[in-house]
Amino acid sequence: MDRKVIRLHPGRERSLERRHPWVYSGAIADVTGDPGPGDIVEIETASGAWLARGAYSPASQIRARVWTWDRDQAVDEALLARRLSAAIDARQALACAPGLTAYREVHAESDGIPGLIVDRYNDFRIVQLLTAGIDGWREGIAAALAARGDCRGVYERSDVPVRPLEGLPPRMGRLWGEEPDEELIVLEYGLKFLVDVRRGHKTGFYLDQRENRQLLRRGLEDASVLNCFAYTGGFGVAALEGGASHVLSIEASGSALEMAARNVELNGHSMDRCAWLEGDAFVELRRLRDRGLHFDVVVLDPPRFAATVAHADRAARGYKDINLLAFKLLRPGGRLYTFSCSGGVSPELFQKIVAGAALDAGVDVSVIGWLGQPEDHPVSLAFPEGRYLKGLLCRVAGQP
Repeated sequence: MDRKVIRLHPGRERSLERRHPWVYSGAIADVTGDPGPGDIVEIETASGAWLARGAYSPASQIRARVWTWDRDQAVDEALLARRLSAAIDARQALACAPGLTAYREVHAESDGIPGLIVDRYNDFRIVQLLTAGIDGWREGIAAALAARGDCRGVYERSDVPVRPLEGLPPRMGRLWGEEPDEELIVLEYGLKFLVDVRRGHKTGFYLDQRENRQLLRRGLEDASVLNCFAYTGGFGVAALEGGASHVLSIEASGSALEMAARNVELNGHSMDRCAWLEGDAFVELRRLRDRGLHFDVVVLDPPRFAATVAHADRAARGYKDINLLAFKLLRPGGRLYTFSCSGGVSPELFQKIVAGAALDAGVDVSVIGWLGQPEDHPVSLAFPEGRYLKGLLCRVAGQP
């Protein structure tokens, strides 16, 4: 069998030598052996020195993703099973945590399995196969997860925008065991949330905001809270649990708002403490400003504005707009929890955007916390792109 090899341009091996797992198309000088989507390829320097072994994706700008830097290590189902077990075992503290039944078990490149997401919801695993390099391992992934004997079913939610960039169609459905119910009730530090794992955003819930929702619960006694891009009300329920007197939630999806209201009731809170606005947050924030309303706390958790650096300028305008409006709506001494999940916006750029918004709003603001993704969404030091969720906890200066 012909060896499948990609050889890099001179000097383009440096990132791989630092164990960055991506090879972009522009770094490749030559491809031999005619590799197809998902095939394992040897990655070599311009002079022919071996660097790594990875999965090939001819339709993607990220042409190869590294599986191993060990020349003697085969990329096979045994390696996949070992890495799956290592990732899941590393989450045992979360698996045993009281009042917590939803968390991430595998976080793609940062767990050594490029392109694979595995999220745990009670007794079900929801998986996303994001790349051509992992797509062909579907049966092996299902078999390895089933062999652990610690879940009732494995369900696929590979209906994500990144798959067409890999030349892959969307895929959904049961991979093994039982099919999950239309709705599950999961626990998050004692709070209850309804989750639609078949049709909800991502794999059904924003698991990456778990610790930030927990943080929000502090110091909210009698506070008024504005929760923007509310989805199914995770931050809103956390605010009510923390003692907020009133929570106004803005969300474009009416069905998500309906589930948010059900989550409020599920946790035993009075609907008299809630209000709901179905609409575009950019529009509704302006209307609230024009009405002269003010809040003690504002939460901004928008969807991704920029998938890549190429879209960062457009995203920056959107982030500045909503943060400026949020500062206008905060009372003196008020707090802003503001987030970006855009891979194309760095933490430094995001802080610069928020600083510009505060300046234009005419308020003095301090950052009292840098926020991000939790421990089950690890970031390899060699792969900073894994840090996609950035957040700031800001406090507006009080009255002099």
